[in-house]
Amino acid sequence: MPAGARLGAGAPRHNLVGAGPHDVSRYSRRYRAPVHRETRSIVALLSSVFAASSAWALLDTVLGKLVFDMTGSELALGLIGLAEFAPAALLVFVTGTVADRVDRRRLAAVSMGLEALALVAITAYAASDPTSTLPIFILVVAFGTARAFATPATRSLPADSVSASRLPWLTARQSATWQAALIFGPVLGGFLYVVDPWVPFAVASGLVVIAAVTVLRVKPQEYVHDADEERERPTVHEAVEGLRFVRSRPILFGAISLDLFAVLFGGAIALLPAIAEDRLGVGAVGLGWLRAAVGIGAGIVTVILAWKPVSHRVGRTLLVSVALFGVGTIVLGLTTSFVVAFFALLALSGADAVSVFIRSTLVPLATPADKRGRVLAVEAVFIGASNELGAFESGVAGQLLGPAVAVVLGGVATLAVAGLWWGLFPGLRSVDGFPDAIDHDIPARGPEAPPATPGYDLPGT
Repeated sequence: MPAGARLGAGAPRHNLVGAGPHDVSRYSRRYRAPVHRETRSIVALLSSVFAASSAWALLDTVLGKLVFDMTGSELALGLIGLAEFAPAALLVFVTGTVADRVDRRRLAAVSMGLEALALVAITAYAASDPTSTLPIFILVVAFGTARAFATPATRSLPADSVSASRLPWLTARQSATWQAALIFGPVLGGFLYVVDPWVPFAVASGLVVIAAVTVLRVKPQEYVHDADEERERPTVHEAVEGLRFVRSRPILFGAISLDLFAVLFGGAIALLPAIAEDRLGVGAVGLGWLRAAVGIGAGIVTVILAWKPVSHRVGRTLLVSVALFGVGTIVLGLTTSFVVAFFALLALSGADAVSVFIRSTLVPLATPADKRGRVLAVEAVFIGASNELGAFESGVAGQLLGPAVAVVLGGVATLAVAGLWWGLFPGLRSVDGFPDAIDHDIPARGPEAPPATPGYDLPGT
């Protein structure tokens, strides 16, 4: 595909429901909920995102601190990531199918309720002066199992809640909300941990309950599904459809796999408890501020993106942002200064925010509504592999090489991945803008709607 070509260009217009800007606005005007209802729904969605993300960021901070205080082992920090990732990987073909067959709001609420129960159990154990980490890892697996079902449901809701033309607008605000939570959660967790190690876990469970209640207030757009499909029992073919769809779209596959391998090697965040204590000489409060730096840097960039979203040179911007993430990771591994480490985290998280914005906008727009849960379940496994499995990789490398060397080598590997993907995925590199929506189940199969066919054609990819 030539440089500057817009994603989806060249595809026959009759193959896409709402293929062009005029079609998108027509269907969004006809089928979009009333403005006041949509506004309340968006507020509910963003409130749920903030509460849930604050809980998860708080948990990531204090759980690593608790385990490292108990063991003094970088490997134990990595095992936390493995325990969080394993359920999502093992259940990927189940969670996405479920998210495509049931009310995604209710699925998210029930899953978050189960997360809260796991957090209550961790709270009780942390309050009992624990000496063994085994119960913690078991409870983390239980938490990760519930989260595996919540993730494809919650990640599908933004695209379900607004018209395709409004999704980049909502994505920027959702990212800003998420980044605000990444500031609030770790700082709160650091201060609460100083009070008593069990207190932040109790607060996290309360935040998850709030997220579960507010997500039920989201009002998705109406979609028309095939009645025969509703009655059919799930099949293995249906379950793997998300993976098949991603693999058959080189640009989607390139964007998602780029995140997987880049953050897999550059997962320095998991080693922050060891870096804070051994190299920077700061305690729980300093660790909380380091974790908050991730949210601050990403939040600043997200506010800029909300004001001026990325709209051109999308592919090149994605690849460059991943390379900058690698540079920031290298600086973090080399420094022994708290101030330099703080600014390195600001920089790498800001670069990551750009790639998250691009991927979070690209994937839902390029996925039919009836496959969105399965595709986003696959994406969640890729993201989980990059974050949680990357944490495991960093923990093992930190145990063998020391945290500084592990982080620097991870940054170098991230730079190598960005360069390799630049050559392997020329179609991704050449993408200039986001695709038009592919919403096959938009309430659209009325007389005015053009026929829909799966996917979109990308010449030259």
